[in-house]
Amino acid sequence: MVGLALLFAISACAGWAFERIGAPLPWMIGPLMLTAGVFMGPAPRLTVPNRMRPIGQIVVATQVGLAFSPAAFNMLADLALVIVGTALATGACIFIVALVLARLAGMGLAQAFLSCAPTSPVEAATMATEAGIDPTPVIFGQTIRLGMVVVILPFAMYALDGWPDVTRAPITFNFSDPLSILVLAGIGTTSAWAFHALRVPNPNFLGPMSVSAALAASGVGPAPYPPVVLAIAQIVLGTWLGATFKREIVTSSLKSSLLSVATALLLLMLCSLSAVGIAALSDFDWKTLVLGAAPGGAVEMALTAEFLGQSVVLITTFHLVRIFIFMPNIPWIVKLILRHDRRKEGKDIPP
Repeated sequence: MVGLALLFAISACAGWAFERIGAPLPWMIGPLMLTAGVFMGPAPRLTVPNRMRPIGQIVVATQVGLAFSPAAFNMLADLALVIVGTALATGACIFIVALVLARLAGMGLAQAFLSCAPTSPVEAATMATEAGIDPTPVIFGQTIRLGMVVVILPFAMYALDGWPDVTRAPITFNFSDPLSILVLAGIGTTSAWAFHALRVPNPNFLGPMSVSAALAASGVGPAPYPPVVLAIAQIVLGTWLGATFKREIVTSSLKSSLLSVATALLLLMLCSLSAVGIAALSDFDWKTLVLGAAPGGAVEMALTAEFLGQSVVLITTFHLVRIFIFMPNIPWIVKLILRHDRRKEGKDIPP
């Protein structure tokens, strides 16, 4: 517990340092990079429990949901074709990269697909275990994908638009309305539990966001979290993600590690190019489409959109549509691929 408390303390310091230099997503990228360095180096073995991640997810998801006003819903209805088309294009890019990874790494296509699929490392590892697939390469591939999207995409946007003015207002510990914070936290926690009980995919994000969005659309949404609470949530998410970079996984197979990095870059490049192509055909803002097509998590992309001044509602909807299209279908797609692989190898196919 002492080591974990110290890790979060230095992660917060890293977030503050990144915030002072004007880095994008400072409260997430700072902790992510510092924690990854700690866990990749000869440091004492620590464990950041998986149950820490839902804390950050619930806070961010509840905050994101409050942006769904009636006007925002009308805008989304007009853009349905572009949103669905972008989701399908991203899915095609993911499958192409999975084919490349399977061929180059000599792994099964089902394992490669789970390494690239648009879900979290924990969820992908669970699906791999249930399908009888070694989850270790899946966890590493998912972690590399998330980490690289979170770090590379904002900095790439900065490179195109120029580094902004770093004179930001510092985060202050302002809890002027503690009751509203408790109400919002209660809404997020309860709805996450309810969606989990209903076996809805990604319940820690979809539950809080759906309920808070419904409240916001009806005009009775509570006040949003103060900036310090959102910063703490990002510190938790960044620290958890950085802690998944296990030294033994990376060093056990240098070839697999390099291939995971290369294919994550390829996936990001293909998704971005497809987004730019759709933007050219639809006369849509290419930056919005690049964020909407990015193969990152919905939470991370919502934070990136807010930081870069893009529409959080629109970017979140891109990723929610992709989640609802692909998440329920990933298990049966994996089973179909496994059946194909077994037929190809001449093995018996279990019922």
